[in-house]
Parts: sequence; structure tokens; C-alpha cells
Amino acid sequence: MITSCSGSSGSQNLTWYNKSVITNVSEDPEKPEEFTRVSIGISPQIFYLFKKGPDYKSLLEKAGQSHKKGKAYNIGIENNTNIIKQINEIP
Repeated sequence: MITSCSGSSGSQNLTWYNKSVITNVSEDPEKPEEFTRVSIGISPQIFYLFKKGPDYKSLLEKAGQSHKKGKAYNIGIENNTNIIKQINEIP
């Protein structure tokens, strides 16, 4: 698996993890009512889905597909928060 991280920031101030596969999706042990914990890559980096965010259900669905089927996505992480804001299909 090849993973690249792009430092370019768009209007939402995101760092992109391109062609990345999610290796685990689980409840956050510290704040399970607010966050779902997401691991990306072979040497996992930990990021979060905010459960009360407007896109939570669609992001969780894509994260689940990546985890269960090994499907790669381009994943946008909000800078300074480790919160996943976008999970996009690879063109």
C-alpha cells in the first residue's frame, strides 16, 4: 500500500492522506458519546469522526467500506484537530 500526505491546504484547512486505507474503526474510549476513533495505515495514525457533525453518517459509511473491503480513499483531516472532515473517492 502506498500512502502519501499532501500538505496543501484548501478552504477548509485540511491535510490530505491520499490513497489511504482505514485499518480500524472503533468507539473512542475517552469520549464515546462524541467520537469514533479511526486508524489509517499499516503503522496506524489515529484520527476521529465527530459523531455530532453533519456528515457523520456518510463519513462512517465510507470508513467502514475502507476498513472491511480494503478500499482506498483520499482522506481530509482538519489541521490541528485530528478530525476527519472529508473522505473522497479516488478519481
